[in-house]
Amino acid sequence: MADDGQENRLIAERRAKLARLREAGNAYPNDFHRDALADELLAAYQSHSAESLAASPVEVRVAGRLMVKRVMGGTSFVKLQDRSGQIQLMLKRDRLGESVYGEFKKWDLGDIVAARGELIKTKTGELSIDASELRLLVKSLRPLPEKWHGITDAEMKLRQRYLDLIMSEETREVFRRRSVLIRFIRSYLDVLDFTEVETPMMQPIPGGATARPFVTHHNALDATLYLRIAPELYLKRLLVGGFERVYELNRVFRNEGLSTRHNPEFTMLELYQAYASYRDVMALTENLLRGAAQALTGDTTVEYQGERYDLGAKFAEITLEAALERENPELAGRVRDRGALAAACTARGIEARPEHGAGKLQYDLFEKTVETTLKDPVFVTQYPAEVSPLARCNDADPFVTDRFELFVGGRELANGFSELNDPEDQAARFRAQVEAKEAGDVEAMFFDADYIRALEYGMPPAAGLGVGIDRLAMLLTNSPSIRDVLLFPQLKPET
Repeated sequence: MADDGQENRLIAERRAKLARLREAGNAYPNDFHRDALADELLAAYQSHSAESLAASPVEVRVAGRLMVKRVMGGTSFVKLQDRSGQIQLMLKRDRLGESVYGEFKKWDLGDIVAARGELIKTKTGELSIDASELRLLVKSLRPLPEKWHGITDAEMKLRQRYLDLIMSEETREVFRRRSVLIRFIRSYLDVLDFTEVETPMMQPIPGGATARPFVTHHNALDATLYLRIAPELYLKRLLVGGFERVYELNRVFRNEGLSTRHNPEFTMLELYQAYASYRDVMALTENLLRGAAQALTGDTTVEYQGERYDLGAKFAEITLEAALERENPELAGRVRDRGALAAACTARGIEARPEHGAGKLQYDLFEKTVETTLKDPVFVTQYPAEVSPLARCNDADPFVTDRFELFVGGRELANGFSELNDPEDQAARFRAQVEAKEAGDVEAMFFDADYIRALEYGMPPAAGLGVGIDRLAMLLTNSPSIRDVLLFPQLKPET
């Protein structure tokens, strides 16, 4: 990018050009109707010869941003960029007229331009449009970054995403593929007869996850509200109401830090299926990821940051306790011994507070020592009940729940479990969460009396799933940071 002084000078020059346009008439016309896109023209006519195009003329109307400009006497060439790609225009003074051609030479890169003309092949074989009409639709007041260097400031790419999208085909492709991912998920669930719904984003009681919420206030109701940390408890109310297969694909909000894997607002898929267990949802999850990879990349083997992951093979499975013992051999045979767990946590800088039971210490130690080692796709199962307040306990071993998390590339992508539908057990777990909150755990859940009331009407046995869409998009677009797959990630305020 130009230095500040030069940039200010270029902006001033462009503003002067805009002022002259205003004097001449409407500087921002909106009466041009495009009938063709760059990629459509290239796909349909690139293989045609110059002779065939001349024999059967094809007139088109295109519009886009001026990205390349080569002025050569009476004939010039420019490239317009629309949403699909770029197409070349050939501009001749004799064809356009002296006045239009003269004005064109004053235009700048970044201007938005419209043209009408016939398709031709140049001497070099490039499909182009021989323009018979040329118009300036929008005057760009700020200079684009230099073509060959692009945007070199990583923070500018995020703060001015619109500029990044103008300059980078790679960035545009990431977000096209993210859109394909969203469409695939919806179509996949539609085939399985799931119903898509919308539940409140502002909630009187935040629930469905252990996380710190954002707090707001509704003036008319004089009520404290929370941006949702998950839609889970509302979706399960719908199970009670008879929606036996239901999902929501939308934003959730958690008042947490920023990192390559965390943004305070992110997109989550949550689904619930009646008369299903966590095993059924594990199979659904595996097939969903496999199909998504095929839809986005054309293959079930994906490359992520120099590593290759096979989503086509059967996913591995390991219990949380087995994974803990594998990475912490001193816990072999003592994986539920609170004293041994506390010592292992303390040795690794993990706080082991008196109120933390063995399950909580297991989970914290797992996050610290195991998660990043889980590279190939693997389901980790049997999470402690202490850290799974909404999950059904295992019938044979109530210390753990029928819960899983899916890891790929050392990152959690999905979390699911058989749902707790016993209202008395759920009420007891809510009370334990309230006690934890009163002891200082800002992420602990509230007591949701209406949800307990809903369960008392009877919720069918069910299983649920949550998938972090942003992390899945990272994997399937080979993006190192969550910010790379969010059009407008949260950033510190500009200074």
